Amino acid sequence: MKFVAFERAKQGTGASRRLRNTGRTPGIVYGGTVEPQLVELDHNALWHALKKEAFHSSILDMEVDGKSNKVLLRDVQMHPFKPLVLHIDFQRVDANTKLHMKVPFHFSGDENSPAVKTDGCIANHVLTEIEVLCLPADLPEFIAVDLSGLKKGASLHLSDIKLPKGVTAVTHGKANPVVVSVVMVAGADAAEAAPAAEAAAAPAAAGKAAPAAKTPAAKAPAAKK
Repeated sequence: MKFVAFERAKQGTGASRRLRNTGRTPGIVYGGTVEPQLVELDHNALWHALKKEAFHSSILDMEVDGKSNKVLLRDVQMHPFKPLVLHIDFQRVDANTKLHMKVPFHFSGDENSPAVKTDGCIANHVLTEIEVLCLPADLPEFIAVDLSGLKKGASLHLSDIKLPKGVTAVTHGKANPVVVSVVMVAGADAAEAAPAAEAAAAPAAAGKAAPAAKTPAAKAPAAKK
């Protein structure tokens, strides 16, 4: 994904405020063997770019003064309540250095799984993204996850997902986290439980009714003469 930035000469709170008033967003590019570079971007173009998933999870081509730079989005500072980007940080990418990056999962096929299609369950997405370690050239925009094989009572773990070549998951101590769990829908659970409850209640009701039928009627006391 490509975008255009411009060199920024002035820095500081006052300069950044004046820059935002002109429809620009201050930013910085750091990393590599060169000094951090101050940049500014058109706010409206940046605002629309931030709505795209690829802008957050892939290597970006940033053009500054006609020169292209490979960068990653590292931080965005938003206004507390206004639709305004206050500041943005990018990191330069070295083609030979592995990087840590969060990559989103793209789920599909759950509506065709036995758990959802026939057993009245739903697929609960426990994780929506995973941190990976890889070279820039191997960084995927997303990781596809096929849920068509989900079954009732089962869960999909990270080890069940095939990662792209050259990509390693970083789990921070969790050896094999759950990515998707199968959850029974409340209505379906109650529907299954109702027949069983009725079947269990029937013998009990019959057992209580039987003694009542055998009990003789009480005799009325004889009248005194």
